Amino acid sequence: MQHHSRTTRRSFLKRAGAAGAGVLALPHILSSGTLGAGAPSRKLNIAMLACGSRSRQILPSFIGENIVAICDVSASQIAQTQKMAADKHGESGAAMARAKVYEDYRKLLETEKSVDAVVVAAGQRWHVPMSKAALLAGKHVFCEKPLAHSVAEAREIREIARRSNRATQIGAQGGSTDTFRRSMEVIQAGVLGQIREVHCWITRSFPPSAPVDRNADPIPEGLNWDFWCGPSPLLPFKKYYLGGCLAWGRWLDFGDGHLADMGAHGHNLPWRALRLGAAERVSAEIYEPLKDSYPSATKFRWDFAARENFAPVAIWWHDGPKAGPPEELAKQLLPTYGKVPNDGVLFAGEKGILCSNAWGVNGVMKLAGEEKCRGVNDHEAAKPVPVTLPRTKGHMQEWLDACKGGPPTFQGFATAADVAEIAMTGIVALRFGKPIEWDSKALKVKGAPQADPLIHREQRKKWL
Repeated sequence: MQHHSRTTRRSFLKRAGAAGAGVLALPHILSSGTLGAGAPSRKLNIAMLACGSRSRQILPSFIGENIVAICDVSASQIAQTQKMAADKHGESGAAMARAKVYEDYRKLLETEKSVDAVVVAAGQRWHVPMSKAALLAGKHVFCEKPLAHSVAEAREIREIARRSNRATQIGAQGGSTDTFRRSMEVIQAGVLGQIREVHCWITRSFPPSAPVDRNADPIPEGLNWDFWCGPSPLLPFKKYYLGGCLAWGRWLDFGDGHLADMGAHGHNLPWRALRLGAAERVSAEIYEPLKDSYPSATKFRWDFAARENFAPVAIWWHDGPKAGPPEELAKQLLPTYGKVPNDGVLFAGEKGILCSNAWGVNGVMKLAGEEKCRGVNDHEAAKPVPVTLPRTKGHMQEWLDACKGGPPTFQGFATAADVAEIAMTGIVALRFGKPIEWDSKALKVKGAPQADPLIHREQRKKWL
C-alpha cells in the first residue's frame, strides 16, 4: 500500500474521481439510515469535510467513531491528517488513515451513502455551503465556527436545520462547560438585577486594513486554489492566506475577522443568558480607512429591545491591542484579576457584575459592596439558584450522543445561526459605513436598499 504521506495531486484526483461541475441539488432532506435511542453504542460512519489544522485539533474527540471518508482541496493536508491519525491514535487512527479520499465534498456526499454524520471545519466561507449540502443529504452535522459568512446565510442554515430533524452542533465549545451554563442560570434568575450593558472584548489585533494584493505567489503543488476560494471571489494566490482562521480570516472576502471568529464565542453567553433575539440598531466604529481586510481595532454596538422580563440592553464588542470594557467597569475587575483580562464578557447589572472569559467560561461575580469576585458556582447569592440546564460529558460527545438518538444538542444551528446574526449585522454596519436600523424579520436595513448586497453576499456557484 502506498504510504499516505506521498499522496500527489495526480493520485489524489485518481482516488477522488473527477470533480463534477454541477450543483448537488436535492429537493428535500433525505434519510440516512436509522439511528434510534436504542442504539447508543453503535459507531457512526463519519466524513470529515476539510483536513486542516482545526480538523486535526478536534479529531481526537470523534476518532473513536468510524471515519470512513475525508475531503480536502489540498493533497498535503489530507496526507498530514492521515499520518497524524496513524501515528497518534492507534487502531482507530490506522482505520481512519484508510478512509476514502475526496477532493470534492459534493462527490463524497453523493457517493458515500453509508455516512451518518459529517464534521465541517473548512473555513468560514465554506461552513454554510457544506453544512447545507450535508443536511439536505440527510446527514447529521458538526460545524466549526463561525457558522455563516452573511446574514442571509445564517438565516438559510437556521431554517434548513429546523426542517432537517438531524443533530447539529456549532463549535462554540465554551457553551458546553458547567460554568457557562451556571452563568446563564444565575443571570436568568435575576441575581444581578436588570442588565442593560454587556461588553465583550479580546486584545487580538490584525495589521491595519489593506487592499488585496493582486501579485500572485506560486500555487503550492497539490492545492486546488480555485476550489479553496470556493463561493468567495477567486483572488490571486498569496501564501499568507493559508494557515487557519487568523490567516484567511483577516480578509473580508474569506472571513469576517475577530468579530465573527471570536464573536461566535463572546456573543454566545449574552445571547443565551439574556434571550436576546435580534438587534434593532447596529453601529461600528473603526480608526482607519476600511479597505479589503478587517481593521486593526474595532468597536461595535448592538441595541436590543425589552423582551420577556428583560430590560433593553446594549451589547458591545471591542478588539485590538487596547480592547477592554469602559474604564468605570474595568476598575471593578482590578481587585479580582490585578489587571483587565486580555479577553472577557462582562455583564453590568443593577445589583452587581458577572465576568467570564471570551468563551463564556469560568464566570465570576460580585454584588454591590463586595471587593472581589467569586466563582458562579461558589458565590453565596448564586447557591439558591436551581440547576435548570443539562450538563454534558463534553462538547463533541453531546453531538455524537444526539446523532445516536440521545438528547438534542444545546448549541444546534437553529440557535447558533441567531448568534451568528449578531456578528454578521455588525459586518453590514462596518461595510455600510454608518449605523443601521435592522429589520431582522425582513432581512433588511430599514430605508437602505443599497445595503442588500452586504446582507446577501454574492457567491460563485461553480463549487456549490
